[in-house]
Amino acid sequence: MDHMDDMELLDDDDLDLVAALQHAPRAPLSLLAEALGMSASTVGRRLARLESDRLLRVIGQLDWSVSGEGHPWHVWVTAEPGQAPEVARRLAELPGTTLVAVTAGQADVYCSVLPEHRSAARDLLTRGIPGTPGVRAARSELVLSATTKSDAWRLPRLTKDRIDTLTAHAAQDTPTSAPPAPGTLTADELRTLRLLATDGRTTAAQVSRRLDLGGSTAYRLTQSLLRRGLVRPRVEIEPSLLGYALEAVVALTVSPGAITKVASALAEHPSARYVSTTAGHSCVVHQGVFRDEHGLADFLTHDLAELPGVMSFDVSIVLEALRRHWLDRESGRLAATRAVGP
Repeated sequence: MDHMDDMELLDDDDLDLVAALQHAPRAPLSLLAEALGMSASTVGRRLARLESDRLLRVIGQLDWSVSGEGHPWHVWVTAEPGQAPEVARRLAELPGTTLVAVTAGQADVYCSVLPEHRSAARDLLTRGIPGTPGVRAARSELVLSATTKSDAWRLPRLTKDRIDTLTAHAAQDTPTSAPPAPGTLTADELRTLRLLATDGRTTAAQVSRRLDLGGSTAYRLTQSLLRRGLVRPRVEIEPSLLGYALEAVVALTVSPGAITKVASALAEHPSARYVSTTAGHSCVVHQGVFRDEHGLADFLTHDLAELPGVMSFDVSIVLEALRRHWLDRESGRLAATRAVGP
């Protein structure tokens, strides 16, 4: 899909709505309308159109403690000549692949994997991915920690007053404690979690009706999951639709003493959608979005050059994303609705 065609799908009011949802994914239509200076009916129609056209979904980003056992892995794949698109399609069909993209540069295909169990990770990394037809080689690195995740990235469009209005509402859903140890959730918590993962705007009243729970119980469960950070509502939309024509995965080799500082600095960069430290050659991986080649050039030649401890880096340019956060893509649009997560 051509990037110019992408941009024509959303007008300025659509982009403002996306930005508002990024700041407050669970805000009611009335609050979104107040912040954007529109009527609630207009906001509702626009949101419904974006969803029905499969351009946008508000999902719930699951914490690693409930979406899999252990942490994710970055995987860079070298494909046989001319086989990258088909290899990416096959990898997207494997259980445990959360992100799959055809890339140019360091690798032909880049993916992130988080299987439900550690034993599945071993099989996926040693057999599933290397044994996929068309794969010539694969290199994997374990994610140790994420300095920032894509739910924190914001489209810079709204004024401070509008942002304050939205974030004041979103504060009630902001995590206040660390997630519990894996395997400690009740059956009702897991059922509620699945609803929120599929639709991050699911209200406590809807949880009550769909799961046949009392209203106060549904509210307590919903707020508990949100406040513990087990699920984080986020807007899922292709960056190209928002005017970011270039997406890059930058794998940096960093001196050991500078890893934490470099990761923290990169997490503050406007391009950052996902910054992680890894157990591997790369040390730090920066997944970022850029308006154009000039923006990427400035990042590589100025911003990275000014960070002490960065010794080298490799760049993979995303040509096409086939899957993000377990959600498949079809020509840049979201595929048919399906459950989010493993």
